[in-house]
Amino acid sequence: MAPDFTSLSRIAGSFSAALTAVLSGQADVYFVASSSSLAFIKAGKVRPLAVTTAMRWSGLPEVPAVAETVPGYEASVWFGVGAPKNTPAEIIDKLGREINAALSDPAVSARLTEIGGTVMIGSPADFSKLIVEETEKWAKVIKFANIKVE
Repeated sequence: MAPDFTSLSRIAGSFSAALTAVLSGQADVYFVASSSSLAFIKAGKVRPLAVTTAMRWSGLPEVPAVAETVPGYEASVWFGVGAPKNTPAEIIDKLGREINAALSDPAVSARLTEIGGTVMIGSPADFSKLIVEETEKWAKVIKFANIKVE
């Protein structure tokens, strides 16, 4: 049976509604963050087809990355900590050091992986660069697809 993308888009008013639709059989396929679906995957309630990160994820190493079939494909969810624009550099630097120290803790890193994350340690400049790159990437997608605000 072919995936029913139409019914998914009608059902999926939220991430949880879409995942519920897949779990109940109302929809056949869904792109979801691993943190939202990992428990269902491990319980055998849903079957992962691929991860959308650039490479396979260590939490599900047997699941291929989409990029293995579609070279260059990458669409990942990321989280970070930001501060207001005029925050003094010394505060930004201290926050960066403390956040990196926490992420370097094996217990924290293990827990984040356990719930579907990948730890990325870097400088505030690295994070700024990521934000710029992601904004540019998705702006191209929005322009190409002619997506408009409704």
